[in-house]
Amino acid sequence: MSINYVALGDSTAVGVGASRGGGYPERLASRLRNDGLPVGLTNLGQSGARIRDVFTGQVKRAVATQPTLVTLGVGTNDLWRGTAVEDFQEELDRIARRLKQTGAPLVVVNLADMALAPVAKLVPSALYEGRIEPFNAAMAEVARAHGLHLVDLYSASKEMIPHNPHFFCHDGFHPSEQGYEEWADLLLPTVRTLVGR
Repeated sequence: MSINYVALGDSTAVGVGASRGGGYPERLASRLRNDGLPVGLTNLGQSGARIRDVFTGQVKRAVATQPTLVTLGVGTNDLWRGTAVEDFQEELDRIARRLKQTGAPLVVVNLADMALAPVAKLVPSALYEGRIEPFNAAMAEVARAHGLHLVDLYSASKEMIPHNPHFFCHDGFHPSEQGYEEWADLLLPTVRTLVGR
């Protein structure tokens, strides 16, 4: 049975920052193919997308493709652009409810610790100080409520970023090719379990 994988999210799904190979969805799909699984990927990610954009512009199309696996990586743009955490949680809840109807497992990636990103030194700390954790707590709450599969990029990034000086691309904000590779590796065990069912 082939896997109909749909990726939702922002520039990290698109792969902004990598010179080749796309974002984490492409890399995840190729890892699954290396496992011998037939995977078709529909990547609906859009650069700059916030949670509202995912709900209005991506979810309907995702449902129409009849996915058997969905990943969602969103929130960084909401963080930088001042979306209220309550609004974020409400939108995520709507997305989860809508996608639940497809019967496909939904894997949600929380926010990396952007305080460790080079760009953090260039922007007011009020943009991210003490704001990342509430966003991640909101994701965890929605995940628990709807049985979503949460991958903890936040904790992992505290290891990844300091140990890999090339985790980010030249803009100091988007992951590099190496960063996306680590991201895909992090998702793989969860996704493997889900598609192996």
